[in-house]
Amino acid sequence: MTGNDNISNKQENKWPWIWLAYTGFLFIDPILEPSRNLWLGTIAVFVTFLTLFYGYVRSTDEGRPLRFWMIGATILLGLITFPWNAGATTFFVYAAGFLPFSIESKSRVLSLFFAESLAILAEAYVFRAPGFFHIGLPNAIVCIFLLVVIGGGNIFFAEQKRADCKLRLAQEENVALAAVAERERIARDLHDVLGHTLSVIVLKAELAGRLVETDPQRAAHEIADVEKTARTALSEVREAIGGYRSQGLTAEMEQARKTLQSAGVALSCESPVPQLNATEETALCLTVREAVTNIVRHAKAKQCRIRFARSEDGYHSLLITDDGAQPKIREGNGLRGMRERVQALGGRLSVTTSPGVTILIELPHTTDTHNEPTLSTDSSEIKAPLLTT
Repeated sequence: MTGNDNISNKQENKWPWIWLAYTGFLFIDPILEPSRNLWLGTIAVFVTFLTLFYGYVRSTDEGRPLRFWMIGATILLGLITFPWNAGATTFFVYAAGFLPFSIESKSRVLSLFFAESLAILAEAYVFRAPGFFHIGLPNAIVCIFLLVVIGGGNIFFAEQKRADCKLRLAQEENVALAAVAERERIARDLHDVLGHTLSVIVLKAELAGRLVETDPQRAAHEIADVEKTARTALSEVREAIGGYRSQGLTAEMEQARKTLQSAGVALSCESPVPQLNATEETALCLTVREAVTNIVRHAKAKQCRIRFARSEDGYHSLLITDDGAQPKIREGNGLRGMRERVQALGGRLSVTTSPGVTILIELPHTTDTHNEPTLSTDSSEIKAPLLTT
């Protein structure tokens, strides 16, 4: 809870005490017809009501049984006091004011208003019979009028308060969901970034270890690449925490070529890189990175093919295939993160093995692109490589 919420709650807790102004009706009879017993009785009733009022205000949760007891006690206090103090009708008004904040059903509240009105008329008739039409009835009508006006107004305010509470809860839930989504985003991006770069570092370190005796110069070159890759990884981790933004598909494809080449895998990209918006490009960049990392780690492949295209139903498509021997695919954090990222953009992801692994990513078309071939998942239709190693 913020400081503003605390101030708001303190202000809300002060407002109900203004309602005590209506207890002034209790003192009309003792002032007009002063007597010791009337004054003592009125003061005792006033103190009793203050206790009930304090208990009601402190009982802040809607629907709590304590609130219903307080309202019932207030009505009972009115029924007991009205025979000797006509100002006790104010207790019925208080009860009407309390009910909308304690009962959510509007029909139930209106029914209780009607029952209170009947009780006021009945008690006015019974205890003010000699002067009912010129004293009891006017007092009862004024009380019922206040009951309807104040109670009806409080129905509106109570509904508004409930709506504000629901809105506040929804906002808090949205904040919590946003925090969870951000954590998941960082987890996915860190997995993709670190998984890829650490795999490259391991490959180059192993290669340098094999070459240190036979080709020291190349081994030194590989160690330099390890240092450069580690520094790049550190920078990418910072970007992932702050909000990852890729350097573009072209740069990612070049990095994929270098990574696969280090692992002895030939890459062929058989279509031009499409023009996408930043969000789509980032998703495809991370997809390429994750797929390349999996090929290096698990596939034992010799060839990798990547193709960008437009599917027949208007989706941007990315097809990644390899000739590795990986009969079973287990969906771990990387593939799960890839699927979540694609689905968040309204896209589709499918993974097949026959033989090797084929990953097909499809994203909804949102920008104009040109000269994109129609995609077929049959690798035999891939022709005229534009980039090969």
